[in-house]
Amino acid sequence: MDIAVTRHPLTVLLDRRHWTYETFLCKVAHRHRARGFGGLATRKEKVTRWIAGAAVPQVTAQLAMADVFGVPEREVYARGWAHWLLAASDDDRALWESPWTPAGSVTVLDMVGGPVDRRGFLIASTGTLAGLAAQWATAKPALAVRGGRRIGAEVVTQLDARLAALRLLDDEIGSAHVYEAATTEIRLIRSLLKQTSHSEQVGRRLYGAAAEACRLAGWCAYDNGNHADAERHFIAALRSAASAGDDTIGALTIAFWANLRYAGGDPRGALDLLDGALASRRISSPRVVALLDVRRARAYSLAGEPVQAYRAVESAFASYDKAAPAGQDLPALYWLNAGEVHQSAGSAALSLGEPRRALEHFEAALHGDDPYDTRQEARGAAIYLARRSEAHLALGDLDAAVEVAEQVVRLMGGVESARGTSALEDLRGGLLDHKEVPVVRNFLELTA
Repeated sequence: MDIAVTRHPLTVLLDRRHWTYETFLCKVAHRHRARGFGGLATRKEKVTRWIAGAAVPQVTAQLAMADVFGVPEREVYARGWAHWLLAASDDDRALWESPWTPAGSVTVLDMVGGPVDRRGFLIASTGTLAGLAAQWATAKPALAVRGGRRIGAEVVTQLDARLAALRLLDDEIGSAHVYEAATTEIRLIRSLLKQTSHSEQVGRRLYGAAAEACRLAGWCAYDNGNHADAERHFIAALRSAASAGDDTIGALTIAFWANLRYAGGDPRGALDLLDGALASRRISSPRVVALLDVRRARAYSLAGEPVQAYRAVESAFASYDKAAPAGQDLPALYWLNAGEVHQSAGSAALSLGEPRRALEHFEAALHGDDPYDTRQEARGAAIYLARRSEAHLALGDLDAAVEVAEQVVRLMGGVESARGTSALEDLRGGLLDHKEVPVVRNFLELTA
């Protein structure tokens, strides 16, 4: 898998150690000779090309680097370039190697209760995702805890109410501000897990609240463009869900994580996660199953597999038809209705090069019996409208494309979202090919 980079992991490691390119290459060349591989050129341009993605180091050079950073040789072969560099961080090793137990969940929660600066690269290699889903499925939940001040169910009820408020606040103002509040909730819940006594039931609810706080933080980090930070939170959420003994919360986490993976260019990794979630027979919410199927449809569409994508769309609608009313379902899925499923189905059709079919779904999303609520969340509505505009553009209807694009601009005002900004930039990029048309030129000038 290619890594979409704003800050390459090698850059991060060199910055942490305060090494120049020349210092680093001298160390690598020394280890290269010590391993019997012979001499190694030490021109700093070599590192520049590695970081830019213009070249990949030879395996012998990577093994020498692994020596320098203290990374086991097996990680180089297992993760590949440049993912294995992340194993140089003790933090990242703990994410993978902590046991799938309540104590292991608390260890990981200690690591994600605050922001990190790891923008741009995903920390999980594609091959590790199926294994993570399998570990989640077999983990043992928490038992009662004795020692410390005893707390009861009312404490967790208050935590759940705080998280519900944050979800709604994310809809209103976007992810940047809500992220900080979500990490504060993680730290609070972690301290309760470590310092209080509680019954088994209360303990599992605490881990469930931790899972939801981490999922929300992960979502906010992703929406704000910090993908590596998001993955760390999703891993913590999945571990906490396992300790809660709640496959439904775990499956919801996987649905959001899969979104990040296929949007980051890894639809196969997303499918590994989603297949692992759907293998569970303990998901209590048909709405969650519908969301997993919707994500599968998007992943298959981006992988260029129309048959599987449209089958997943059918499964999503079938699962949604079995769902209870939103007020009786998982609180975190208050936003998922038939209109949302149609929006995702339209997005899948657009990715598969079927703009007319996409527009049929987009139309059904807004005017069906259970319509998508464009007032509930401006960011999501803007992203779907951008895709609707792309579909009109693909069909050559420039007037309709610009009319919808103008709605996107109005909706995005005041809401911070890297995903929304990216959708608008992509839309403008598509319209640039038609900048000689007056209606398009006017729009481009107004949004420059």
